[in-house]
Amino acid sequence: MMIKTEEIRELDSKTLDFILVAGPCSAESEQQVLDCARSLSAMGVRNFRAGAWKPRTRPGNFEGWGEKALEWLRTVKSETGMNVMTEVANARHVESALKAGIDMFWIGARTTTSPFAVQEIADSLRGVNIPVMVKNPINTELELWIGAFERLYGAGLTRLAAIHRGFSVHDERLYRYSPQWQIPVELRRRIPGLTILCDPSHMAGNSSLVPPLARKALDMKADGLFIEVHNDPEHALSDSAQQITPARLKELLHTLSLHRDTVKEDLEILKPYRENIEQTDLRIVELVAARLRASDKVGDMKRLRNLAVLQPERYKSLADDMIEEGRKYGLDEEFVRALFEILHTESIKHQLENNNL
Repeated sequence: MMIKTEEIRELDSKTLDFILVAGPCSAESEQQVLDCARSLSAMGVRNFRAGAWKPRTRPGNFEGWGEKALEWLRTVKSETGMNVMTEVANARHVESALKAGIDMFWIGARTTTSPFAVQEIADSLRGVNIPVMVKNPINTELELWIGAFERLYGAGLTRLAAIHRGFSVHDERLYRYSPQWQIPVELRRRIPGLTILCDPSHMAGNSSLVPPLARKALDMKADGLFIEVHNDPEHALSDSAQQITPARLKELLHTLSLHRDTVKEDLEILKPYRENIEQTDLRIVELVAARLRASDKVGDMKRLRNLAVLQPERYKSLADDMIEEGRKYGLDEEFVRALFEILHTESIKHQLENNNL
């Protein structure tokens, strides 16, 4: 399905050269919501987010105030003139939020994972072309994310945007959710013109990591940021560790800007460096091909001697050696580990195919 999205004019900022949506993870009380909204509005933020319903991993945690919270958001809209938005996970949420005059919705990562839930939301919005943002599914499945946009678009919704909030992977160490930057890049290629925001709060899981992730997102050509901001994060009822204060947001905004697109003069300056990169890339491909040919020969010997294709101790030893070697050249440990894992996985694949397994 070819998706043609429209711009969401409500998101335009008067003071920034990128889109900004900010507000607390959860709408905890009327006073909390209004205090935060007033602080953000005074900074020029136009788009306020807060969760009325909170999908929690386990029962017993704060799950939001529901329709009561929608009334608080309506007060924010009336008092500050800000656009207000909340998360919806089913048709009942949509009906209540529309009735309360909420301007925009987002679909959370857990909901995106369920085609049934997304279709229910899409069907409940037929004839109401309200802006809807879709967070990536928790798992690293691009097709599931695209499928959510197709369901919404099929119901007549064209004012769509994506929220890149990171992915759950088994070996992530630094972030709560791995950025996997290549996935939103591919999403943009598959759906040209789609607005893509980055949620550095969920990605980080730690407020100290939000600023560098926000900068990285804009470097990666995100159209804007979707940030959790709370006046008193330490006492927040949900996701307290990843929320920043309005004052911290103000400091961060002074350090952020979109990078301009390349022009002819830039291309001339960059040309020799890019040529060097291209030649290096060709050598890398040649070396990878040579490595796989050597791996094929190892696979032949394993087959002749009836040895298992996967040798875990050997893999661990090689990975540790490569990481140590990478340190000598100033290479990031996670990068080296990921690179070696890709090479090893492809080698195992070759050996299994050669063994007809």
